[in-house]
Amino acid sequence: MIRPPLTSRPDSKSKHYKIQFISHPGPILIAVALAAYFAVAVTIAALFLLPPARAVLLSVALEFHRRISKRASRGLSQARSGIDKSVRISHLTFNDAKKVLIRQRLLILITAGILAAPPLIAIALRGRQLFQFDGATRIPDEKIAALLNGEQLVPPPPLPPEVFATQEVEQVRPALRDASRDWNLLDADFRTRLLLVYKIMREQYGYEMALLEGYRSPERQNRLAQLGGVTNAAAYQSYHQYGLAADNAFLRDGKIVISEKDPWAMRGYQLYGKTAEQVGLTWGGRWKLMDFGHVEYHKPGFVLGRPPIGPRAGQ
Repeated sequence: MIRPPLTSRPDSKSKHYKIQFISHPGPILIAVALAAYFAVAVTIAALFLLPPARAVLLSVALEFHRRISKRASRGLSQARSGIDKSVRISHLTFNDAKKVLIRQRLLILITAGILAAPPLIAIALRGRQLFQFDGATRIPDEKIAALLNGEQLVPPPPLPPEVFATQEVEQVRPALRDASRDWNLLDADFRTRLLLVYKIMREQYGYEMALLEGYRSPERQNRLAQLGGVTNAAAYQSYHQYGLAADNAFLRDGKIVISEKDPWAMRGYQLYGKTAEQVGLTWGGRWKLMDFGHVEYHKPGFVLGRPPIGPRAGQ
């Protein structure tokens, strides 16, 4: 038995010596390496010195290459066949869809028109202040209904023009000097309801009301819409053109009070809106773009957008 040589080195801490074994490759490993070397050497010698052996090895290599190529060709063919099949299916699907679109083109066009109409209308009317009311029918209570049916109300006397030309009024409502304040141009039913609002505001709450503008011609409506800050509605898009709307404010010490920053006026607007709704009118203070002084009458059977017929048609 051969023992491996021993080596020793001192331990720095204990000053003792440790013994280490130096190992050598085993005899089995050496034998395997020699056998592999011999096989490689014999194979190389056979290739160079023995033509039959070289032919056999080449035929084996060619057969292996042929099988690999055949499998690869079969896989490529299957992939190409799958692609061709997918193309044929897509082509057939496209043709079928095309035939359906041609057969149902009228129905498709009608459906597309119906779906596209709302957003197109919204874009066309963007920025215009149309139909700003809640659509609810205001039903006056019995007491107010009795007053409407029985009492004859008279419009208040007209105010001097300079009252509507103050700096406060011009800041809130520009171009008000040439506005119409003719009560006779208002619809009869609307005029009666508005005068009743004036009466209740004066007798119950102590507020004197003043008419800023009633009927508004189509030309003035377009002019105000272009001016901005007053209205976004064009001609025949406002109840003013039909004598069914009015803008109102308060009268205090002989002056028009229109500013919403005035607490007294703001309280008056709230009472005014409540009273207007009680007599069947629609108050602009409930709109998204609030107009506290505005009221309008949604008369039964009336359709907004048609040119007026009657005394206001040529105004």
